Amino acid sequence: MSLIEFGIVGRGWRADFYLRIAKALPKHFAVRAMLVRDEERGKEIEKEWGVKTYRDMESFASSGSLQFAVVCVPWEAAPVCTLELAERGIPVLTETPPAKDIPAMIDLYESLKKLKGRVQVAEQYLYQPMHAARIAFVRSGKLGDISQAQVSAAHGYHGISLIRKLLGIDFENAVIRGQRFTSSLVKGPGRNGPPESEVMADTVQDIVTLSFGNKLALFDFTGDQYFSWVRKNRILVRGNRGELTDETFRYLQDFKTPIYGDLRRMDTGHNGNLEGYYHRGIIANDEWVYENPFVPSRLSDDEIAIATSLSKMADYLQGGSECYGLEEAMQDHYLSIMMQAAIESGEELTTTTQPWAQGAVNVSS
Repeated sequence: MSLIEFGIVGRGWRADFYLRIAKALPKHFAVRAMLVRDEERGKEIEKEWGVKTYRDMESFASSGSLQFAVVCVPWEAAPVCTLELAERGIPVLTETPPAKDIPAMIDLYESLKKLKGRVQVAEQYLYQPMHAARIAFVRSGKLGDISQAQVSAAHGYHGISLIRKLLGIDFENAVIRGQRFTSSLVKGPGRNGPPESEVMADTVQDIVTLSFGNKLALFDFTGDQYFSWVRKNRILVRGNRGELTDETFRYLQDFKTPIYGDLRRMDTGHNGNLEGYYHRGIIANDEWVYENPFVPSRLSDDEIAIATSLSKMADYLQGGSECYGLEEAMQDHYLSIMMQAAIESGEELTTTTQPWAQGAVNVSS
């Protein structure tokens, strides 16, 4: 793999992931420039990470040879930054979602069409090792024709991206029904670390069904799942020959031969193993369904996924397949917006075909 050189626009929470990945994988990735408006913060970044920072888009864009720019800014600013880069001919890998609401997405899509901007989206969940293994296993055909996916693993557009990949859905319209349920839960850790005392708080659960013709999705999530020690993620995928439940699968090899097994995570460094501590991949019985492309680097699953997005972005720019297309990301966010509308209104809603879906190619395969 040749060195991938990119820049970062913004200093959001996610920007640290890209900096850490580049530091951990210096033969794979290099952050060559960052656009940081605040001068004091920019100097701190230069001292901590050794990356040159700039205060305005023109200086950043002309700072040197960048294969692409990663946009890590708030929803409101993302379309503006993306268009400014596209106008300068710089490809963009933007954080999800690429715009805040439906009108903003339509405006961004139409503007980028005129500029012929090359924009992909850093949707990482489908590249996290276990999710990637599940998607690969489902696509192997062992479960037969897929009819149902129940996903309780991520909020909003992230959860929708997994649903579409597991069901094999592209831009089909859906009938959506939703509700919200509030209960109590002892607060767990957050971004700032573990709790200091026992505190009881409300936890909000969104439960939504999306019917895509003969395929059904169940979205079920509470925000506590990201950090909670006692709220587990859950995945169920059903086909006419079997089903996958979390890390366990069962399917019919033929009508009288059931096969049972697990998606087994393979990590090194345990017990007496001296290879170092890293994730190798995931095995389903006797075959690999996922192999980590960044061994032996010591990365978290989310960092592996983000590094995969960076690598796929570079491949896309060299003529390869899309990393995660702008149209897909907009469809995920659109469905997420419609889910929230169904929950808040209590009504059954039906989606309609949006501009970004009309000319898009099938992407589920």
